[in-house]
Amino acid sequence: MGLPNAAIVRRAPSTVSILGTGLIGASLGLAIRRRFPDLEVVGADQNEDHVLEAVTRGAITASASIEDAIEAGDLIVAATPLDATQSVLEDVARHARPGSLVTDVGSVKGSVLEAATVLPDSVRFVGGHPMAGAATGGPGSADALLFENAVYVLTPDGIDLEDEAPEALWLVETVGARPVVMTAERHDRAVAAVSHLPQLLAVALVETAARYGDDALSLAAGGFRDMTRIAGSPFSTWGPILRDNRDAVLDTLRTMVRVLEDVQADVGRDLSGLEDVFERAGKTRAALPSSSKGSLAPLSDVVVWADDRPGFLHALTGVVADAGLNLRDAELLRVRTGEVGTFRFGFETPADANGAVRALVKAGYRAERR
Repeated sequence: MGLPNAAIVRRAPSTVSILGTGLIGASLGLAIRRRFPDLEVVGADQNEDHVLEAVTRGAITASASIEDAIEAGDLIVAATPLDATQSVLEDVARHARPGSLVTDVGSVKGSVLEAATVLPDSVRFVGGHPMAGAATGGPGSADALLFENAVYVLTPDGIDLEDEAPEALWLVETVGARPVVMTAERHDRAVAAVSHLPQLLAVALVETAARYGDDALSLAAGGFRDMTRIAGSPFSTWGPILRDNRDAVLDTLRTMVRVLEDVQADVGRDLSGLEDVFERAGKTRAALPSSSKGSLAPLSDVVVWADDRPGFLHALTGVVADAGLNLRDAELLRVRTGEVGTFRFGFETPADANGAVRALVKAGYRAERR
């Protein structure tokens, strides 16, 4: 999957330092070393268990103190929680070599760019936000393919990426992601609407259902579970995000309240206005780039139906691989134990998608373009 080495034409840094070896930091290390196994990747983390596990899994080639890791890096990635970014950037300011490039992985960019003003002029900074994650954290959940086909936002703040910070683009391309360049303000407004607001709505929806008691919760099925999957995310993760992006989140909440008030008014009348809302929402939803992890041009989709039995996903991807096709994304759409599972496969080109349909049908599976 993803870009082969030959497609990555930017020169690799001699040493990458990853400050923070949790899910994101360790996954970055795994993805980098998957493409560049001989590259020096130094890791540092206050959690000794995390850094030891990152070494054991091969996400980093060596562990070091944060000071030594910073001094070693040509490319320094602050892969810490948002609350720790300010402190880490202060350490970077004291120990980074002149000419090094620093980036981060924070979910809010305005506050991070402000924190980065502590860096000396001799050190470049490009804000980063890989829009990918997993249900569980820590290096044990790290995955070299976590960022495959994901949106990776870069906020260069006046820096020309191609000429002045090619290492940032190298990182995004190396981990298999797709770079999207925007200002910190645009990023924070956008993620407030499509990431931070949905988190709050999922929590509010579960809270609302809970107020109707066990009868309501006992009937909660697929649709409710799909809409509230992220409600279990810990506040320790979301508190700093909501704090640092408070203005943009409040703006999206006010907009959502107005929309709900309009819906409430339509429900209280003859529902005719609500039909238009449903139609607009359906068209907008259908236009979303469902075959990429974020706001990018979509891949070419193939939907496959297969019996739910041990190894059936491996068999499906094996058919695709044997046909010489590059699978860029895969998603389980639905499955019921002992019945039929439905998968969406994403391919780079329509020709690849058509080839996958032919190969899967020939192998006895039901598959079609979407």
